[in-house]
Amino acid sequence: MASLTLPPAPPNPRQDAIDLQKAFKGFGCDSTTVINILTHRDSVQRGLIQQEYRAMYHEELSHRISSELNGNHKKAMLLWILDPAGRDATVLREALSVDTMDLRAATDIICSRTPSQLQIMKQTYYARFGTYLEHDIGHHTSGDHQKLLLAYVGIPRYEGPEVDPTIVTHDAKDLYKAGEKRLGTDEKTFIRVFTERSWAHLASVSSAYHHMYDRKLEKVIKSETSGNFEFALLAILRCAENPAKYFAKLLRKAMKGLGTDDKTLIRVVVTRTEIDMQYIKAEYFKKYKKPLAEAIHSETSGNYRTFLLSLVGPGH
Repeated sequence: MASLTLPPAPPNPRQDAIDLQKAFKGFGCDSTTVINILTHRDSVQRGLIQQEYRAMYHEELSHRISSELNGNHKKAMLLWILDPAGRDATVLREALSVDTMDLRAATDIICSRTPSQLQIMKQTYYARFGTYLEHDIGHHTSGDHQKLLLAYVGIPRYEGPEVDPTIVTHDAKDLYKAGEKRLGTDEKTFIRVFTERSWAHLASVSSAYHHMYDRKLEKVIKSETSGNFEFALLAILRCAENPAKYFAKLLRKAMKGLGTDDKTLIRVVVTRTEIDMQYIKAEYFKKYKKPLAEAIHSETSGNYRTFLLSLVGPGH
């Protein structure tokens, strides 16, 4: 469930473009108007506003935002106005570039997306950057982490809710043999099960494993694997079981302790607002006894804070 609130009647994209231009034109930018317009329009409407803006003012809205806003507010807004696949592709490209390398961010985006989202994102990645996502993954990752990511973006998985209990039991046994039962770990088996099976299937494997061996599959991954490979397996497993809980945890980590990991905070809020932010807020409140909006409020300030809070919406 999305947390985005939209006006009762669909606004006119041309009028929005005119109002945005007015907000940019004065002395200093009228950020409140910019935020009010753009955080209450869905992905399609934001696309139309950009078309109108380009047609009327012969300039990309993104360029104008770039010159008018700054800091985290600018970063968040530039990501927000992109379409979902374009946004994921942009975050990935940055995470897989030498100067801004962030393999955790790349892993998070890849492992938390559905097969159909990954399909569109790969096409967008190639269209935007003239290179295949697989090529950039191959270039910047290594070992089992690389094998897992390449298989995950390459294999079209089933997305429905049905599972075959016989295969579930079989997979649970295979994972037991590949991990706890032997010395060392047979990573190939983990990669196979985690990249070829649907989320519904993996969630069933997880509970079957717990039932059969009295140990949580998550604990097994933590003791049998490490580094980015472990991070990727956990991301896949947690998204299979409860994506909202996975993102609530990411947000909590981004805001815990000294300083804020704004990159993660922006990425999660902006990419989940139109998908499942209401569920993420519920999970956050359940686990940390504090509304997500309150946490964001205490970690951010100014227009950046206003922007994020407009997306996350009130309540928990």
